[in-house]
Amino acid sequence: MSRDPQVDLVFSHNLARYVATGVDPNDAQRLLALIERWEDWCRLWSEEAARHEALAKEATDKGRALTAAEAYVRAAIYYHYGKHLFAGHADEWRAAHDSVVRCYAAGAPGLDPPLQRLTFPYQGVEIPGWLRKPRESARPPVAILLPGLDACKEELHAWAAAFVARGVAALTVDGPGQGETSFHLPVTHEWGEVIRAVIDVLERRDDVDSRRVGVVGQSLGAIYAPLAAADEPRITACRPPAAEVAAAPPGGVPRGRSRPHRGGSAAGRRQDHARGCGRTDHVPAAGGGRCRGQTGPALGG
Repeated sequence: MSRDPQVDLVFSHNLARYVATGVDPNDAQRLLALIERWEDWCRLWSEEAARHEALAKEATDKGRALTAAEAYVRAAIYYHYGKHLFAGHADEWRAAHDSVVRCYAAGAPGLDPPLQRLTFPYQGVEIPGWLRKPRESARPPVAILLPGLDACKEELHAWAAAFVARGVAALTVDGPGQGETSFHLPVTHEWGEVIRAVIDVLERRDDVDSRRVGVVGQSLGAIYAPLAAADEPRITACRPPAAEVAAAPPGGVPRGRSRPHRGGSAAGRRQDHARGCGRTDHVPAAGGGRCRGQTGPALGG
């Protein structure tokens, strides 16, 4: 039987992503050799996920809490990639999605530092998120991490850990059209409103510094992040999308020169400002003018 080119296409585009976000390289190579038909994609990823879930349960029985937690998180990541791009098979997709949520929740309290599940009321729906805080700080700044179009908050686990290791609390969320929230709300461009609801909840907590909140995103989430920063003034730092660099002409845009505003939109002004000042980590105020935040120092790490 010939190998399905769809399988090779998806692996070629995403293998590095799988490993970077928590898939063991040995498992990735085994799945690469094992999966020959697209119809088997979710099933075989889920079987590999179930193996790690079983290892987590075994570790739990032996009192190895951290080992169990890490195995649960790995299982969640595998279940996520089982449903990745597999929405055409609704029953398998939903079963894998439910397993992502179940396994990640099982692992969350046993991690060091642990994860806490939060919800944020928005348009009659409770948007879910996972907050992880560094142990050494009583009120750390917060980085809000946004998934992309085909991603979910659990996929951002390794990225969130990098912020926590640097003294910044990490909050991953499933916004409209993403992960758990996709069952209730469609994709939206109104990310200022979404993040406003998130910060409203953070301001009521005494264990994070809600005066220092940054936002950053993966893939399409990297578009959502500046959209949010354009409309929500309490965001003090934003990392614009890396696609801005890729979109520049050979040699880049000369320092001190900017391109015309794109229709006068806030997002367009922000893009032009980043190009004009020659820094991709600057964030102008929603109405234009001076920078009001930048990645790193504004977050304290």
